[in-house]
Parts: sequence; structure tokens; C-alpha cells
Amino acid sequence: MEMDVNSSATFHRLAEIRRRTNETSVTIALDLDGSGRHAIHTGLGFLDHMLVQVAVHGLFDLRIQAEGDLQVDEHHTVEDVALALGAAFNQALGGRTGIRRMGSAYVPMDESLAFVALDLSGRPYAVVEAQWHTPILGGIATSLFPHFLESFATAARCNLHARVLYGRDDHHQAEALFKALGRSLEAACAIDPRRLGAVPSSKGTLEA
Repeated sequence: MEMDVNSSATFHRLAEIRRRTNETSVTIALDLDGSGRHAIHTGLGFLDHMLVQVAVHGLFDLRIQAEGDLQVDEHHTVEDVALALGAAFNQALGGRTGIRRMGSAYVPMDESLAFVALDLSGRPYAVVEAQWHTPILGGIATSLFPHFLESFATAARCNLHARVLYGRDDHHQAEALFKALGRSLEAACAIDPRRLGAVPSSKGTLEA
């Protein structure tokens, strides 16, 4: 899929991130003001599926190409994609002027219910509560889903609280969680026309 994140809008907040280590190579292009278009290839089909949920439900145009040492295991790929994606959001948000800053969403999926609340405060913190029924889902250790969110929050410089309230099927729980992440990010990144470009903080900055 070809995707030009610079097209068809007068105002787009864009980012391009390239992360290279001895373990992974990750390239990300992000448009916060997109329509949910996506081209995502990480080598982990289930991770691709989760990231598509973030793009579609957050209305972000997102391109991710990742290659990792999957012959070792999936850890480095999941972690570095999360760090690169968080860095892309941080870059695209710039000085964070005019944004609504905070967002939250409950998302049901069949028998499962997930909730995400976040604050693009510039101060990274994450609290993730989820009970999984299996150790591995789609070739990914379920312990890595909280780690993904923690890594994303660190690089995006946001305060992120995520919780799976209940569910029986781990696929449904994970998908509800990533959809909630997309919805809450869309709400927090949205421009508030009443702010007229002001930083949404009583201290006047979200830089630190």
C-alpha cells in the first residue's frame, strides 16, 4: 500500500521516525490529522492487527515498517515499535499547543471491556491492569502488551492508564485495549479551537 502522509489537508501534524539498533530496524510515518489509512508490517501479524486498530479508531494515517531479531524472540520488536511509535507522537505533537491534551475511552468487544485514559502532559507514566488467560497470544507473550503501553508512554511523554475490566477471550481483551488506546489518543490529540494555539496547562508549558 502506498501512502503519502503529506497529501490532501491544509493542516497536518506529521512525524517520521527511524530507530536503528543491533536488534531492530523501525521506520514510522505518522499523520495525526489523517483518516485512518495504514500500511503496517512488523513481522508479527498480531502486532500489526493491534496497530491497525490504533490507526483506524484514532483516525491516524500510520505507516510502520519493522524488522527485528525474531529468531531470538518477539520482545525487542514489540518494545522498539512501541518506543518508535511513542516518539512519532511526541514529534508530531510538537509544543502541544491547542490540543485537548486529555482523552479517555471505554471499548467493548463481545464479552470483554477495556478502558484507557491518557494525558499528553509531557510527563511519562503508565499504569496497566490486565489479567490474561494464556501466556502467548498471536505469537506474542501477553506480558508484552503492558510493556508495549509502558514503552509507548515513555517515548510519547504521556500519562497513560489502561485497564481490562473483564473478559474471557484474550484476543478480545487485547483488541478492545488497543481500540481504546486509539480512541483516547484521537480525543487527546484533537485541536480545541477555543484555545487559539495556547498550551493547555496552567503552568504554560508541556515541555517538561
